[in-house]
Amino acid sequence: MSNLLDRIQTPADLKKLSMKELQELCGEIRSYIIQTVAHNGGHLASNLGTVELTVALHRVFGTPDDKIVWDVGHQAYTHKILTGRKDQFPTIRTQGGLSGFPNRQESEWDAFTAGHSSTSISAALGIAQARALKGKPGHVIAVIGDGALTGGLAYEGLNNAGRFGKNFIVILNDNKMSISRNVGSIARYLAHMRTKPGYLKAKSNVETIMNRIPVIGPPVWAACHSLKAVLRSLLYNSTLFEDMGFYYYGPFDGHDLPHLIEVLESAKTIDHPLLLHIVTEKGRGYSYAEKNPGAFHGVSSFNVQTGKSSATSVGEKYSAVFGRALCGFAEEDSRICAITAAMKTGTGLEEFSRRFPQRFFDTGIAEEHAVTFAGGLASQGMIPVFAVYSTFLQRGYDQIIHDVAIQRVKVVFAVDRAGIVGEDGETHQGIFDAAFFNAIPGMTVYSPCYYDEMITDLRRALYEIPGMAAVRYPRGTEPFRPVDFLHNGDGFDRYGKAEAPCAIVTYGRLFAQACQARSQLQKIGIDTELIKLDRIKPLPEDALKAVAEKQAVFFFEEGMQSGGVGEHFESMLYEKENYCGMCRVHGILNFVAHATAAQCLHTLGLDADGMVQTIVSEWKQQ
Repeated sequence: MSNLLDRIQTPADLKKLSMKELQELCGEIRSYIIQTVAHNGGHLASNLGTVELTVALHRVFGTPDDKIVWDVGHQAYTHKILTGRKDQFPTIRTQGGLSGFPNRQESEWDAFTAGHSSTSISAALGIAQARALKGKPGHVIAVIGDGALTGGLAYEGLNNAGRFGKNFIVILNDNKMSISRNVGSIARYLAHMRTKPGYLKAKSNVETIMNRIPVIGPPVWAACHSLKAVLRSLLYNSTLFEDMGFYYYGPFDGHDLPHLIEVLESAKTIDHPLLLHIVTEKGRGYSYAEKNPGAFHGVSSFNVQTGKSSATSVGEKYSAVFGRALCGFAEEDSRICAITAAMKTGTGLEEFSRRFPQRFFDTGIAEEHAVTFAGGLASQGMIPVFAVYSTFLQRGYDQIIHDVAIQRVKVVFAVDRAGIVGEDGETHQGIFDAAFFNAIPGMTVYSPCYYDEMITDLRRALYEIPGMAAVRYPRGTEPFRPVDFLHNGDGFDRYGKAEAPCAIVTYGRLFAQACQARSQLQKIGIDTELIKLDRIKPLPEDALKAVAEKQAVFFFEEGMQSGGVGEHFESMLYEKENYCGMCRVHGILNFVAHATAAQCLHTLGLDADGMVQTIVSEWKQQ
């Protein structure tokens, strides 16, 4: 680490540096981020694009008294480095280390925990209103990316924030790209504004001076301001942000540090909501990320010199297998459509988008719209498949109920990253979908462990289930599979001795952990039979009958215990089978912090060792 970065302990130290030193510091920060992400993995391109913007914000504003609210949080690494966490930065996204996202529990400089898109304006407005009610001085700044502007929550926030009668700054970080390339009218609108020549921001001190001139000053300024609005409308043919009550200034070069500082100094003197349009380059300062920012959005460890991943290839992932299978079904059935919310690559839909472009729909970061859009497609006889990460599907829960379930239409949810995802932490763990699906009438949910099961379940969801269905599968590659295990396709499988006094019931990839636990238990004299659920809603009646004579049943699930599949299984077991043995349910009770998936499962007691420890302990108490 070089001398300049060594001198920064808090943002106040930025004020001691010359402009030349600040610019050199930006280079050092980029190098530090690249080296750290190359080792740990993480979000690279977005963080490299906001270095100057973050330095300028902390130079101009008095954080943590002034509040910066980051949208999503993909761009907060520089913020962490500048706010007393420089020496901890090498621990980012590791167990016990720094979170990869802003986190209120981690630092007073993190004004609002983030991880999902489009939240910053609403959260920042709440913070600003609270400070106004308390008579507390200071500034609140929301930083939001152009990709996040495809999310409807951003406009709900803008619509309300425009009525805030004090200084409130929204910074639009426009890097012309989200995870997948931005789509729709908002992307075209921003591109239009970036390319229009001739408009330059009027300096705020002109307003101050004019308003101080007795009698004639204020009306002259009002007339000039009205004329300026007319000219802006003529130049841009649109005043979207101003129609919502904001002053709009920009676009500005997000890598011109002296100008950024000047703009921000001016912005904080304006007693009105304003939107600053800042254009940045995703991946700035690292050639591989500049050339391919999508590939370097979220990365595993890589070689800095070559830009190539250090990860050892271990075969196809669930997402790729799903995408190929969906293409096979779509080849034979023209009703099948695929929907993504700005995650075409991540959800395995690249091939589908090329082969069936007329039936492929990228809604942008707008999961609520995607679900309702799917309901509309289904109402006219199409078969929409919405491929979405579990954590992001949470955003469309009302739409699942109102616009799919109540409509009695067929929509298939391909729920990727179900269960523990690991290093992205509590905002991204896919641990809620099984529980919230459980409460929806008419829903069928499959949770396969292996690829062949996933393909079979997808076919069933498309053609055998009359209403809506979900197929949920984890991140990564399929786990260990016993050579003598055969999937029978009846909603559940039995593996082991039917006469064993103890049963382990589970679903999804935890079956592989249960198989290893069974082997360990056999060595200490405890025989177990494994009941592997493939369909978790509605529960197979025969699965309940299979454990009705067991002395003990242990249910393990990689999801929330409260309202989850295990609690439902236990309730049905006692009610329908008049079960007289012991039944214990073990799931997840709280948010799950960042660590590798294996570390998370171990901490939760949901790996093989944890299952053995639980069964031995509770079996002895029987």
